Amino acid sequence: MSSAAGSRIVVTGATGNVGTSVVRLLSEDPEVGSVLGLARRVPGWSPPKTEWSAVDLASDRADLAKEFAGASAVVHLAWAFQPTHDPAATWRTNVLGAIRVFDAVAAAGVPALIHASSVGAYSPGPKDRSVDESWPTHGWPDAAYCREKAYLERTLDTFEREHPDVRVVRMRPAFLFKRESASEQRRIFGGRFLPGPLVRPQLLPFLPDIPGLRVQALHTDDAAEAYRLAVHADVRGAFNLAAEPPVDAELLGEMFGARPVRLPRTAARSAIAAAWGLHLLPASPHLFDAVLRLPLMDCTRARSELRWRPERTAPQVLEEFLLGMRQGEGADTGPLRGRKAS
Repeated sequence: MSSAAGSRIVVTGATGNVGTSVVRLLSEDPEVGSVLGLARRVPGWSPPKTEWSAVDLASDRADLAKEFAGASAVVHLAWAFQPTHDPAATWRTNVLGAIRVFDAVAAAGVPALIHASSVGAYSPGPKDRSVDESWPTHGWPDAAYCREKAYLERTLDTFEREHPDVRVVRMRPAFLFKRESASEQRRIFGGRFLPGPLVRPQLLPFLPDIPGLRVQALHTDDAAEAYRLAVHADVRGAFNLAAEPPVDAELLGEMFGARPVRLPRTAARSAIAAAWGLHLLPASPHLFDAVLRLPLMDCTRARSELRWRPERTAPQVLEEFLLGMRQGEGADTGPLRGRKAS
């Protein structure tokens, strides 16, 4: 698909939580002539100006340079969270796959690369103040997700030195949620033994208040708008993306009408580690360790240089997401396919 007017944008991981939002916004953008979505499985969903290509980034047989030919920008979003018990498998997709993307961007002469980094790339930091994009990005080495995100930050450091003609943008969003991703994220983090209809705040007699459990959230559509703006803006470097206020036990207690009760880190981690070890919980205790240490992010640069502001607050994001979990919400793509609540 091509257009005489407007740019051609390629999106990897185009059928996932972030990808579906980015593709939709780009397809509605009058400055974009066409969108090519890359995914392992071609979806039934067909937004305007969009075509699809079945590509597995973990395979070295994919001709990515051919897919990227003529593109004005590549938005690299593809990511595999599982299997958490097989870090070599996620490394093949997330790290080696990303390196293939970066090399193909250079080979195809694409002028802009917008890469999905994460708050998870950051080294441990403060919970009582926010940090800007200069905070170190060495991740939490025990957690595969953080280790892989941090490794790609170093890879892009080298890429930028070797290819100064390519405009590289690194998005570092907080935890991303939307109604349509609820079923997918329940499967990724809660597993098949967490029934969506049971995720009701009124069923909680109390909320565990774990030291260090203070994080940021963001609606996926708000993050996607930052990606869309970065496609067009003459910007480079990293951008923090998060909504206010930070999420902690006190905020959740107010939202759900539940009483926070202090729970030691060791007790919470032991329970998660036991469930993960028994393959009852997909989220690893190493990721839990990382979450407790992630810094809060300052988003001043995104506001000033991208003119970006999230439309939804963190409580609004969580309320929408929990409603989506209870209702088994999803979308017509492989990763986001939902399950009707019984």
